[in-house]
Amino acid sequence: MAKKKSKKGKNKKAKKIVLGVLVAYVLILALVYAGGVFYYSKHFYSGSKINGFDCAGKTVKEVEKDIKSQIASYELVIQEREDKTETISAAKIGMEYVDDGKIKELKKQQNPFTWFLSFAHAKDYTMSATTTYDEAAVNAAVDQLTAVQEENMVKPANAHLEVTENGYEIIPETVGTELDKEKVKATVKDAIAKGASKVNLEEAGCYTSPEVVSTDENLVKQRDQGNAFLNVTVTIDFADRQEIVDKEVMKDWLVVNEEGNIDLSHEKAKAYVQELKYEYDTFGTSRPFTTADGQNITVSGGDYGWVIAPNDTTTKILDAIKSGQSQTITPEYTYTAYRREKDEIGDTYVEISLSKQHMWFFKDGQLLVSTDVVTGNHNKGWDTHTGVYAIMYKERDATLVGEGYNSHVNYWMPFYANTGIHDATWRNSFGGSIYMNDGSHGCVNTPYENAEKIYNNIEKGVPVVVYN
Repeated sequence: MAKKKSKKGKNKKAKKIVLGVLVAYVLILALVYAGGVFYYSKHFYSGSKINGFDCAGKTVKEVEKDIKSQIASYELVIQEREDKTETISAAKIGMEYVDDGKIKELKKQQNPFTWFLSFAHAKDYTMSATTTYDEAAVNAAVDQLTAVQEENMVKPANAHLEVTENGYEIIPETVGTELDKEKVKATVKDAIAKGASKVNLEEAGCYTSPEVVSTDENLVKQRDQGNAFLNVTVTIDFADRQEIVDKEVMKDWLVVNEEGNIDLSHEKAKAYVQELKYEYDTFGTSRPFTTADGQNITVSGGDYGWVIAPNDTTTKILDAIKSGQSQTITPEYTYTAYRREKDEIGDTYVEISLSKQHMWFFKDGQLLVSTDVVTGNHNKGWDTHTGVYAIMYKERDATLVGEGYNSHVNYWMPFYANTGIHDATWRNSFGGSIYMNDGSHGCVNTPYENAEKIYNNIEKGVPVVVYN
């Protein structure tokens, strides 16, 4: 029986020990908790940050002191294009800490009785009303940035079309580095107010931008329309000479019409045709000429030659381009001559020398007729007009009517107004000085046989060269 009492005593003693340990543990926890409550009633929780600044375990005054020091060394890094950066310091903008009670308010938000929960829930506070700065100083600091100086800013340029060796191409836009100063100032002030350490002007939209970029649908459309024109070559034929209308010529004609499509400027094309007229119009111009006896002379006047019709030729060129098919065309003319080659007289022509009172007729380089003639009466002022003309038409058995005469001729070949080559059966002699006092009213009187031969071998348009 004595042994059983001994076991019960041991159990009671063990229970007392366990109970004592638990009470001690609780007392310790209570003391730790109470200590934490007391400590965190004056200190910030573990993991607490204000504007990114670690203030864990610090008092309000300690945090205020640290923030003052932090603000005094504050710098805002400004990230610019081309990987460039500039900074604005607190000292430059008069930035200061203002004790407005915000730190105390933040501390009051932390309940010291729940301090133990802070280890699992760190708190990052954003404080925005604890600093001031001189706004005018910020404006001045921005104005002094290297990036905003006019000489350092490259203005943006729109993507556009240009004619290159490959045709009509889109030249990409130039992004540039031009900044909107007012946007920069607003962005910098906002960053400073938030206590940010860095601001990216690109992301903030402070740079000016081109209005048209290379992917613009309308630009792509216009490129394709322009190339449809530029890929065509129009050859303008002048017999022994040609003018080529290709992209080098057309590039200056491309315009945007009211519908936003690429078109060809009629005015610019017409200006080009006007240049052709300066080069190729020969109506009434002076011409070098080699006479039958080998003299090199210049013959001026007359109505022989070519005159390009500007409107019709312009339209013809533009229509050819717009057809989309490369081709050869001839200009449209107001006046035409017998030959389009540079040597418009060629080897088929009539030559008349007034001083020698002689006429020659060459056909395809062969002399068919060489004859004396009688031209206009010199003393009465009826001289045959000098210059280069063309046979207007030819007529058999014509009646020439004028002041004081009504004459029948067998072969009539007019070349200027009422002046022409014809037979003169009423004359017995030709050449010499007859024309001085007994000349015609301006026509070229020719022996019957020679007039007949010329008539039978000549055609409309053959040039007639008359010189003294």
